[in-house]
Amino acid sequence: MLIPMVAIRPAQASDILAISALDARLTGTSKPDYWRERLAPGLHFLVAESDKGLAGFIAGEVRAWEFGQPPAGWVFAIQIDPRLRLKGVGSQLFDALVARFKAAGVTRVRTLVDRKDHLILSFFRAQGMVAGPSLQLDKDLS
Repeated sequence: MLIPMVAIRPAQASDILAISALDARLTGTSKPDYWRERLAPGLHFLVAESDKGLAGFIAGEVRAWEFGQPPAGWVFAIQIDPRLRLKGVGSQLFDALVARFKAAGVTRVRTLVDRKDHLILSFFRAQGMVAGPSLQLDKDLS
């Protein structure tokens, strides 16, 4: 597998248009205001750039004490340009975010995924993640 050359750096306001466009292309929903909010201090929002532009992004934060759990790094978004999937870009972004979490002093990384989304489940499992100690509960409010 040829790993593309990417530079990983913190996201900037000037990246929001490209981030929102990639996300909208993959999810069908445009949400630039949401991505702009991810630039807030204390959050971790990284982009991967190739010589062709935005290759992907990852966003997370350190959260503490939900229901008695110790602080942990949480990944709440990752998107990779489909042309660069399975080429290591996502793993590079994940590793960079994990390094930031470790620097913040946490020893666990967590995320929440749809059990039917086999693509993202496979990705996180390839990063060494397994089912955690919590169980998500859900209630339909319609």
